[in-house]
Amino acid sequence: MIINLRTPVKVSEVFKKFRLATLEIYMVGGLVRDVMLKRQLYDWDFTTPATPEEILTLFPEAFYDNKYGTVGIPMGEGERPLEITTFRSEKGYSDSRHPDEVTWGKTLEEDLMRRDFTINAMALKPLTGNKFEVIDLYHGTDDLNNKILRAVGNPEERFAEDALRMMRAVRITTQLGFAIEEETFTAIKNNAAKITEISAERVRDELLKILAADFPADGYLLLRNCGLGEIILPEIEKTFGVEQKSPGRHHIYDVGTHSVEALRNCPSHDPITRLATLIHDAGKARTQRIYPDGRITFYNHEMESEKIALAISERLRFSNEQKDKFVRLVRWHQFSVDEKQTDSAIRRFLKNTGLANVWDMLDLRTGDRLGGGARETSWRLEEFKKRLIEVQKQPFSIPDLKISGNDIMEMKKITSGPLVGKYLEKIFTEVTEYNLPNERGILLKRLSEINL
Repeated sequence: MIINLRTPVKVSEVFKKFRLATLEIYMVGGLVRDVMLKRQLYDWDFTTPATPEEILTLFPEAFYDNKYGTVGIPMGEGERPLEITTFRSEKGYSDSRHPDEVTWGKTLEEDLMRRDFTINAMALKPLTGNKFEVIDLYHGTDDLNNKILRAVGNPEERFAEDALRMMRAVRITTQLGFAIEEETFTAIKNNAAKITEISAERVRDELLKILAADFPADGYLLLRNCGLGEIILPEIEKTFGVEQKSPGRHHIYDVGTHSVEALRNCPSHDPITRLATLIHDAGKARTQRIYPDGRITFYNHEMESEKIALAISERLRFSNEQKDKFVRLVRWHQFSVDEKQTDSAIRRFLKNTGLANVWDMLDLRTGDRLGGGARETSWRLEEFKKRLIEVQKQPFSIPDLKISGNDIMEMKKITSGPLVGKYLEKIFTEVTEYNLPNERGILLKRLSEINL
């Protein structure tokens, strides 16, 4: 098959230099898949029989510092480098992550044989102009057309080589809307326990990519159905079958099913927010109480969920920023939207949630409502959103006041010390609790009337 493809200038330069040096080079990997699917192209990866040393003679500005034969060619600032990897074959994967032995290969077939899935095992050979020959030794084109993800060769061997490929299978399937071929799916179930041999950071990154896809709930269910979900997020697995339908409650699903439906309906595209939505009720498995009259309660479940969120964030080695957001969203998701709430109550909500996380919290609440069978919104929630905007116009801390300690020292003829702080606290309380306008002239007038 011959296709037409316009490539970036830097990529064209790579082909030109290899052609002048009479060396073979091919585009490979997910890039070829995305070309065939007409998706946006990001990473430009190549393979060649040339050794790293030969590649470096063609590109003096390139860098090479690994044993896997990959040479990086710098692109523009902030762009991922072009990567050219020498044909290679691999032997032994004693840690289910890295090959014990890497040797340079001699043929493209040998190189493609070691790749994970058929749709990632195609290559593009440059011809003339913008023309490329599609080299498809493992019928990846057929699998693309049939929307199937299939391992190259024996799936048991592919997952033994790198156990993270099991999560990658779920991630790619979720991103593309494909199905996993039966033998490949069975191999994932058989080898799911090996995911524990993979570093937490690699697992975390794949999980967040799954949650960032267009259909994150389906991605999580696929993780669960193939046995990976209960290993990566055992806290969610424990919530399936935890009943919450009872007199006076609006829920129509058990806790686990509700959590998945909440994720499905969460409007946020942020994977941390989506994960918080999935596990926000995980504490219900620990707090469920069933009474003789059929009532079911989950008192303080949000506090147990907070503990679970903290454990997950530490286990998956979230950054401090990710951890803070994740735990806050879970801990404070059980907020009230009563129209009688005071401004002080609204400010406490904003402080607990964090100003940067407010709208993510509202997205979690939307998913929570829809995932429980409620309407998309309510007049109370809409009023609450308006109140959030209005209250944020008010000062949140003493430094937000339109007067400062210098104003107090000048007016009251006092020096810096605790008394200045007491005046500031007094003014701040009147602004936040008694609606004194935060305007400089008004605050100075009120200050002149106060004596402590």
